[in-house]
Amino acid sequence: MGIERFIGVDLAWAQGGGARVRPNETGVAVIDGRGAVIDCGWTCGLDETTQWLAGAAVGGSTLAFVDASLVVDNPAGQRPCEREVGRRYGRWKVSANSTNQSSPHLAGVLLRKRLQQSGWAYDDGRGGPPTGGLVFSECYPYTTLVGAAELGYDEARPTYKRRPAGVPAARWRAVRAEACDELIARMAGLADADPPLAMASHPVSRRLLDEPSPLRAADYKHREDLIDALLCAWTAALWSRHGFARCQVLGADDLAPPGRAPTIIAPARPEQRRGRVPSGQVSSRNSRSINSG
Repeated sequence: MGIERFIGVDLAWAQGGGARVRPNETGVAVIDGRGAVIDCGWTCGLDETTQWLAGAAVGGSTLAFVDASLVVDNPAGQRPCEREVGRRYGRWKVSANSTNQSSPHLAGVLLRKRLQQSGWAYDDGRGGPPTGGLVFSECYPYTTLVGAAELGYDEARPTYKRRPAGVPAARWRAVRAEACDELIARMAGLADADPPLAMASHPVSRRLLDEPSPLRAADYKHREDLIDALLCAWTAALWSRHGFARCQVLGADDLAPPGRAPTIIAPARPEQRRGRVPSGQVSSRNSRSINSG
């Protein structure tokens, strides 16, 4: 039995400040093997996210990729997989913030525990793509954007999230919206990729194609979360379809027992592969933040 469904979760790392504070939104998406979007949208909080995952999964054949730190066993500093993001993808202006057991926002760890309690299995990817079961792994959409040649970001990641130093604050929202629209146009091209992603196949994801990116911050973040969820789902399909031929496992040198290491499964061009350190590395502070998931 092969994997039939691929889920992407752009998890909100922070869970709010108590009963009176609504958690940040989490983007969610599920596609099938033909790239059709079966469902996509947003959840709020771990309860809603876990319930959505249960409804979206096909028992025995679902792979979920989550943009959040799922296994955090280091008391301080940065996880090895996060260091490798900067080493392999720094030339493309992609790196990762540090997470450790002292970090204040670790919703990914809580989600992992809930999923494992409900019958899902965490997989670190070191053994290759799973062939069945309810399986979930960690990914990072920025590595997909620059690691998957289909999207065409050959030189650097798109500026759809963080303001470059040379862009004045007064122009940033317009520049960001333009970059986001360009990203969506490139994602639309994945309809003919292997594996495919047919964004026009669901009314919610189709609105990304039909409507321009908004300037208002809250509306823009709403859209961004869904984009990242779709990227996570497609990355899961890419890993399942092509395995190590198109992806690498960052943090694979961890000595944890098989299936339990803190890793990030990332699409990779040949020059981004482990063992080759691209030039032009950037600081981990310039990329993945607690608000990006």
